[in-house]
Amino acid sequence: MNHLCQVWHYLDKVFDLPQRIKNVRDTRQYPEIPTPSLHFTLVLGALLRVPSLLDLSLKTRGLGWQRLVGSKPFSDDALGYVLEKGIPQDWRMVLVAVNRILKENRQLEAAKIGGLLVVAIDANEQFKSRSRCCPACCQRQIKIGNDSGQEEEVTEYYHRQVYAQINGPEVSVILDLEPIGPGEDEAAAALRMLGRMRRLYGVRFFDGLTVDAWYTKGPFILGVEKLGWSVISVLKQERYEIYQEVTALLPHQAALRWEEDGRQIQTREVKDLDFTDPRLGKMRVVVSQEQWTQTEVIGGKRVRTPKQSHWRWLVSGKLGGSTARTIHQIGHRRWGVENHAFNELTQHYGLEHCARHEPVAITVWLLIRVLGLVLFEVYAKIHCKAVRLGSRTLKDLCDQLRLDLGRWEELEVLWSG
Repeated sequence: MNHLCQVWHYLDKVFDLPQRIKNVRDTRQYPEIPTPSLHFTLVLGALLRVPSLLDLSLKTRGLGWQRLVGSKPFSDDALGYVLEKGIPQDWRMVLVAVNRILKENRQLEAAKIGGLLVVAIDANEQFKSRSRCCPACCQRQIKIGNDSGQEEEVTEYYHRQVYAQINGPEVSVILDLEPIGPGEDEAAAALRMLGRMRRLYGVRFFDGLTVDAWYTKGPFILGVEKLGWSVISVLKQERYEIYQEVTALLPHQAALRWEEDGRQIQTREVKDLDFTDPRLGKMRVVVSQEQWTQTEVIGGKRVRTPKQSHWRWLVSGKLGGSTARTIHQIGHRRWGVENHAFNELTQHYGLEHCARHEPVAITVWLLIRVLGLVLFEVYAKIHCKAVRLGSRTLKDLCDQLRLDLGRWEELEVLWSG
C-alpha cells in the first residue's frame, strides 16, 4: 500500500479524522469550492510540512493531490480566504479530540513525572514587520540606522501567542494556543487560554503547570489555583520577600544529592512561606544547584569546561507534597515547549511565516499547523516501526510521504468534497 494512504487510514481509524474535518465550518457566503476539500488540503499540507500557502497551491496542481482531494487545483488566495473565514473553535475541537484520544489510549503516560501530568506554558513571537499591520498586531518602538547612517525610531508590528504543551520522552502534544492582544500581558492571555482548556479538556486532564519567572505573580498563580490546578514557577525576582527569606533559611536545610544525565545535582527546600497574596496559603521553594562538564570548541580545539547553574522553583497548592526531585524534573520539563514545540514548528511547519495577515486567519493557520505536528509525530513515533527502531528519521518519513504523493496511480480518493 502507498505509505501516504497508510498514514491516512491510521488517522481515520484511530482519530476519525475525515469526519472531524468535515465537521469544521467556515463563514464564507455561497462558496464555489467545497469547504471540506479546502480544509483537507490545509491539513494534508501540515502533515507533509508544506511551509506556505503558495507552495501548497502548487502542490494541488499535481495529479496525486487532485486524486486525494477529489478536486481541481486551488489558488493560494482561495486557501487564504478560507483561513480568514475559518472558525477557530471548530479547529480547536479537532485538536482537543485528538489529544483526548491519546490520553484515553494511555499514550501520554510516559510524559508523567512522579505520577503527575504537567503542562508547560510559554509564549512565542511569531513574526514581525515594519510595514504591515492588522488590528491584532502588538507594537513596539525600535531604533534602526537609516540610509544616511543616522539612528531613527520606527514602529515594529508583531504577533505573539501563548502555547500549552505536554512534553514527553516519546510523544509531545500541544493542547492549545492563545493570541496575545495589543498591550496585553502574556499571563492574562495564558489565563484566558487555561479557562478555555478547563472547559474543553476538564480539570482532571492534567495535574499542574510549569512556567518561567514571567508568570511568578500572585494574580496568575491565584487564577490558576481557582481553575483547579497548581503551579511550579521559576523564582528569580530577588526583590520578593520570599526570595530573601529562602536565601536566609537555605543553609539550615538538609540537602538531597544525585546524578542525572552527567550532572551532579543538589537540592534543598524551604516550606511554609508566604507569597504576595495571603489567599494563596503557604508556599514552598525548591532550590537546585547543578554542576557538569561541557565540551566546547574554543580556538579550533575541543575543551572540557566546567559549568554550573542555580535554580529556584516556587511550588503552590497540591504539588506541595511532591518530592524535591520530582519538582526539579518538572521545572526542567518547561524547556520542552521551547526546545521541541517552537523549534519543530519553526523548522518544519513555517511558524514564522505569515500565511495571511488577518487575526482569524493567523489563529486558524497556527491551529492547523499544530494539528499537523501532533498527528505526524503520533503516527511516526507510535505506529511507524522504522522510526521507533531508529532506522528512519522523521525527515525520512516525510520525504517518503512526499514521494508517495507523486505516485498518483497508487493513491485512493481519500476525500471528496
